[in-house]
Amino acid sequence: MNDTLKSIFIGNIRIDPPLFLAPMAGQTNHTFRTLCRQQGGLGLVCTELISSQAMQHKGARERTFRRMFDWMDDIRPVAVQLFGGSPYEMAEAAKIVVDHGADIVDINMGCWVPKVAKTGSGAALMRDICTATAVVKAVVDAVNVPVTVKIRAGWSPDNPTCVPFAQAAEDAGVTAIAVHARFAVQGHSGDADWDWITKVKQTVKHIPIIGNGDIWTGEDAKRMMERTGCDGVMVGRAAIGNPWVFSQIHHYLLTGETLPMPSVLERVQMAQTHARRTIATSNLTEIQTIRELRGQLLRYTVGMNNATSIREGINHAETLVALEQAFAPVLEMETIV
Repeated sequence: MNDTLKSIFIGNIRIDPPLFLAPMAGQTNHTFRTLCRQQGGLGLVCTELISSQAMQHKGARERTFRRMFDWMDDIRPVAVQLFGGSPYEMAEAAKIVVDHGADIVDINMGCWVPKVAKTGSGAALMRDICTATAVVKAVVDAVNVPVTVKIRAGWSPDNPTCVPFAQAAEDAGVTAIAVHARFAVQGHSGDADWDWITKVKQTVKHIPIIGNGDIWTGEDAKRMMERTGCDGVMVGRAAIGNPWVFSQIHHYLLTGETLPMPSVLERVQMAQTHARRTIATSNLTEIQTIRELRGQLLRYTVGMNNATSIREGINHAETLVALEQAFAPVLEMETIV
């Protein structure tokens, strides 16, 4: 195998290839993780972020179990991501997800959205290295599986904390760190500054560093790994509506060749599979599931002829039948051709 793609270990868990699906709220449920895994080229999947605070209260805990405890044996290894600002609550939540089969516990210190950050969770922890380290240490001490953390370069450019925190996290027992090379105040705007990944990689001594930010193609992944020395690459937004992205990146890193993009027919068929499987496995009602799915299904239509009418059908659909009807004209046209 190309040296760029040699497998890595997170604790005692081998990740091969070192390509990662980023945890994304409202996106990375079991169906989406499975679809990405089935296309190939993906070494580790992660759940969407789960609130540690919610698991401290019986009613909220039961709702969280029903909706978000959706990892299964068919896509192992699987990381379960937790967020929270309390070392005690994070440790207790980590014990619960490990008891329910999590292979890896991932700590979210990268989410910048206000409803998470205002609670002192997610990327807000990057403003306080002492508290962030205490959270990491509490989780590491609480469970017997590898613990990883996903971070930003820092909260803001005037306080880039990723380097000192990475050193503290490694000392506390973290087994891998994923670095999104933007500051929290940027959200997804501007360009990711991969130099922060390089600096973190040069700081840690024994654990893998996963690069994240602005990876859309195999060429991007190759440039990041060569420029930063990172041990693996994490892909987030580029996978939405494109579960083939990992197989495309994997193939390019192995061969230097770019695979052809999926055909319109393949994209429509995948969108339908995505909808059918999600509705079949979700604990939400059909209409609730479809409303959550719309954003992902719309991404499958990018660049299609008559995409406007397809999107209108998706946006108005409230049943699986209506979703099928939205895609039917494309299927008929492609079949005729």
